[in-house]
Amino acid sequence: MGGGYEYNGERFREELAELASIERPSASPGERLAAEWLKERLREAGAPARIETERALGSYWWPLGLASAAAALAGAAALRSRGRAGRFAAAAVAAVAAAGIADDFPPSPRRSLRRGLPKRETFNVVADLGPQDAERTIVVVAHHDAAHSGLIFSPALPETIHRFFPSFFEDNDTSPAMMWPAVGAPAAVALGSLLGSRALIGLGAAVSAGYAAAMADIGSRAVVPGANDNATAVVLLLALARALAESPTESTRVWLVSTGSEESFSEGMKAFGERHFGELPRESTFFLCVDTVGSPHLNVLRGEGFMRMNEYPADALALIDGLAEELGIWLFPDLRLRNGTDGLEALAAGYPTVTMCSVTELKTPANYHWPTDTAENVDYETLADAVRLSEALIRRLDERWLS
Repeated sequence: MGGGYEYNGERFREELAELASIERPSASPGERLAAEWLKERLREAGAPARIETERALGSYWWPLGLASAAAALAGAAALRSRGRAGRFAAAAVAAVAAAGIADDFPPSPRRSLRRGLPKRETFNVVADLGPQDAERTIVVVAHHDAAHSGLIFSPALPETIHRFFPSFFEDNDTSPAMMWPAVGAPAAVALGSLLGSRALIGLGAAVSAGYAAAMADIGSRAVVPGANDNATAVVLLLALARALAESPTESTRVWLVSTGSEESFSEGMKAFGERHFGELPRESTFFLCVDTVGSPHLNVLRGEGFMRMNEYPADALALIDGLAEELGIWLFPDLRLRNGTDGLEALAAGYPTVTMCSVTELKTPANYHWPTDTAENVDYETLADAVRLSEALIRRLDERWLS
């Protein structure tokens, strides 16, 4: 396959520590600093890059929190109302909140709840390598912003579930649908208001109030260092840049892309798609999304999605699975995510796409959105395997495209 990246653990540690030291919430001056840091490191690696400035809210807790709070208040009003008009008004507010929340999840347009909220600048970094006249393109996507913490992300939650229900994680290969109740609760308020069911209204209002409180908690928390999520993938981009500068592809362009505002529901990737999907034909473009590859076990997702499961294409999965076997890299099998990475945007747009991530024995990313997500807690062997597998995928596609 050519190439072959030489694992340099010390360099990985140095780069991770540098990036993790930058406080870089979505659509912030810190995110811009991280983008400029990456642009300079890519230049040093032999991959000149540019920064594309886009517009983003930089938050998901504001739209989801406000809509959930509106549904909770509508439910309270419906419970106090003595006439149909009040209940119907409450139903209308709750129904709009439910529809707005559902629309805010990727890969939806995400315009209804965010329309009136203030936008800021977010920063995507793009390096374009390989022959410029190539008919085929591989896009490797990471993200350089970091997430806010929140009680809902406490590692004590999965540990407690495992302690009392040890078979829970063994029996489930799909993460819990944490956002279904966010839509279902205001829908319950709307339906209960129309039917005159106080029990349904009360349940929906209580759950909506809980979501509003959780979003407020996330918004008030500090940004985590984001070493695993997702400085690991940024370091992977730098490793690929060095490998491809040393041994370029022959028949395929490679775009190394790091998005901003991934942690605010892939706003940077949405903007990248609006800017570039039109120039990237589906039949000759392959997307590899890399997100959080510093947990103990490397994994390639079988599917993902907030409201419905979007399955990754079988031929793309077969390709990367086969390469992992050739390299002797074990992949944690058959996992799906009831959430979303940047890969979901490319997948929904119809591109051959795979998303590489990593998990612990409990099938969750290590130190996810928690202050312990530091460079010291990254599994560098997993990161090295992710680099090897990513380069192998690029080399194989450069030799022969998907049939």
